Amino acid sequence: MTWRGPTYRTVDGEKVDGVWCHVWRRHQLGDVYYVDDLVVYADGAIKCEGTDLIDLAGLERRLTKGTVAVRDPGAQSSWGARYPEPLTPETFLLEVADRIEELSGRPTTAQRCHEAIRHYRQESTELGREALRKAYLAIPAHLRVYVLGDMERQDRPLRILLTDVGEPVDGDGPVVTEEMHRDVLEFFEEYDHGVTERPRPVYADDPAEAVPPPVVLRDVIYPRGWPEELDLFVLRNNYPAEVHFAGGTHPSVHEGYWTLAESHRGDDWSDVRLAVMAGLLRAKFTRHPDLAEILLATGNATISYTGNKESPYWRDAGSRGGRNWIGRLLELVRSELSWPTGE
Repeated sequence: MTWRGPTYRTVDGEKVDGVWCHVWRRHQLGDVYYVDDLVVYADGAIKCEGTDLIDLAGLERRLTKGTVAVRDPGAQSSWGARYPEPLTPETFLLEVADRIEELSGRPTTAQRCHEAIRHYRQESTELGREALRKAYLAIPAHLRVYVLGDMERQDRPLRILLTDVGEPVDGDGPVVTEEMHRDVLEFFEEYDHGVTERPRPVYADDPAEAVPPPVVLRDVIYPRGWPEELDLFVLRNNYPAEVHFAGGTHPSVHEGYWTLAESHRGDDWSDVRLAVMAGLLRAKFTRHPDLAEILLATGNATISYTGNKESPYWRDAGSRGGRNWIGRLLELVRSELSWPTGE
């Protein structure tokens, strides 16, 4: 299932983020299906029929009745999947619930599984393995193959680890040994730290100290308004910090960018948009020293700008790609703010 976005709806003046995908809807006059949009929002509301909103329970009823389907019921596919877990109404319902968690800034089933892997590596007990098994099985079955982001190994390391020694994997696979369990733990050690067989090259201008872990700027929703105590959320483009740029005043970087995009004349916006974003960010942090202090406090860490509002050109989309230009520009502005003035 391919999710697209961003989209949103307005509730009591507040923007509620959403994403959408295609589903099949049965026509009222017969067993004919047609493609329609299913929109999922951060507050758990779902739109799949006209303008009416339902919840997960409502979607489950429609999937059970067959008025909504995840695949064209009349299509005969000759595609031979190399992984035997099909997309079903039940697993699609779990995937929708995951998208709601992601939109709300809460961990998804895949993220909880990664956390369980880390806990098990720290303390390899049967209790930890059982917790990992539950976290793995909570992932929608058709998505488990992608959880490690390694399409060569797929999710085989997890399936091996969760199979008892002396038992065949999945009932008909290889019989698991202690050595296989050890090999899997070594795989996770390398997976967690990005270890490769080749040594990391050393360059003359590398930082003397170790590079800290990335700073992730998540798109968190604050229903009661922005917190009074400033934190990393002020680095988001939609944070209300007035900026003066290109002869105008804008309530935030986000609104300034789109105002300039809509007023730009000519067909070269894609060529100049990076310079516009850089100028807006410089204007924001030079005008607001308190926000600049928070940016400087990130040190020399990589900044990962995530979320669903911006296109993958601007944000970090993890294993799905993304060029993370906002994060990279924030690092540039941070470096400029660190440069001593008057020299």
